[in-house]
Amino acid sequence: QVQLVESGGGLVQAGGSLRLSCAASRRTFSSYAMGWFRQAPGKEREFVAANSQSGDSTYYADSVRGRFTISRDNAKNTVYLQLNSLKPEDTAVFYCAAGGYTAIIAAPENVDYWGQGTQVTVSS
Repeated sequence: QVQLVESGGGLVQAGGSLRLSCAASRRTFSSYAMGWFRQAPGKEREFVAANSQSGDSTYYADSVRGRFTISRDNAKNTVYLQLNSLKPEDTAVFYCAAGGYTAIIAAPENVDYWGQGTQVTVSS
């Protein structure tokens, strides 16, 4: 069992930045690819970004590519998501996820472990 705890969400104005963190409970953190998803009110959960086990490979949704950056520190069992140039349409609950790299990118139902989520609200 892997427990994931997100932090760093909050309220920010459009154009602003936030940094989300997700701390994992297990020392086997480096054996998992990590990802971020988000879910806006009334919408389905959608893929945002993924990072391979080593951190060498990353993949982003088109809607966030160039604005968001995923990274990880295996020594700290932590994955990060830097959110820049935020837009009101980025408002959502952001979830951390652990699993296989291609599986995470393919669909939310392939994720092995989820965090509890952290709210990001972008005001116009």
